[in-house]
Amino acid sequence: MTEFRSPVLPDPRSYVVISPCRNEANYMRRTLDSMVAQSEVPALWVIIDDGSTDETPAILAEYAARHDWIRVVQKPDRGHRAVGPGVIEAFYFGLDTVDLDAYAYLCKLDLDLDLPQGYFAGLMDRMEANPRIGTCSGKAYFRNAAGALVSEEIGDEMSLGMTKFYSVACFRQIGGFVREVMWDGIDCHKARQLGWTPVSWDDPELRFEHLRPMGSSQQSIFTGRRRHGFGQYYMGTHPLFLLASAVNRMKIPPYVVGGLSMVPGYFGAWWRGEQRQGDTELIGFIRAYQLRALRVGKARAVAEIEAERAHLWQPERAA
Repeated sequence: MTEFRSPVLPDPRSYVVISPCRNEANYMRRTLDSMVAQSEVPALWVIIDDGSTDETPAILAEYAARHDWIRVVQKPDRGHRAVGPGVIEAFYFGLDTVDLDAYAYLCKLDLDLDLPQGYFAGLMDRMEANPRIGTCSGKAYFRNAAGALVSEEIGDEMSLGMTKFYSVACFRQIGGFVREVMWDGIDCHKARQLGWTPVSWDDPELRFEHLRPMGSSQQSIFTGRRRHGFGQYYMGTHPLFLLASAVNRMKIPPYVVGGLSMVPGYFGAWWRGEQRQGDTELIGFIRAYQLRALRVGKARAVAEIEAERAHLWQPERAA
């Protein structure tokens, strides 16, 4: 007779963090220190050194020697920094070394952030209070020329790409991240399509400092915004929504031109007939939400969709 054994469930507060990085010596100590200071540290933090040529490897070795929950994984050097698909390639290089069954939560974390002490504890508290929350984050702020903290103005309906916190169940159901620019928007739409709730909160205890402004990590913030426009095209964004987003982006530095830079990225890809992501049902879902949001606002459109799709939420469903 075969003995039946119940599966061993992970600690409900256990989380694993995966951090791709390349040449982050100028920023990473603040991220490392803020992680060490967390009120609830991760069970495991896997940091993938994606071919760094600065002091990054030495700094990582220093922290890994002091904290047994930090594991450094060396990835062969591709020869250049690569945002979007390159970051997700490195993320999976690290994730492939992890047994996800051992954890309740998974986080993709950048190494250019300064997090408040109760950041991860606060996220888990909110997810336990509302189990439909599949992915979440706090809000990102950056310092302007005068030294004041300025919001990056990311909507409440998305978790932020630089600190994506997921229930493992939700991450598996959406099929993980696509390996292309706009991976951090596609994932939230897919989660909502399946009945989960993606969200970010602007509560003071969850605000964090982004040490390098979003979209400026490779060549310039203008290049980053054009890349964002291409990413919106790849995701399947409706052109009217893209134009509205570009106008909204003009409100934060660099004023006007930052938003305008998104437009050639999107319409240039459209003109060239670039390939879009292949989930046509998801594209239809995204566009229906976007057009509804243009009419009634994002908050109401999201509330309507999440109410309509509540019956689809099946946290125990296999991916």
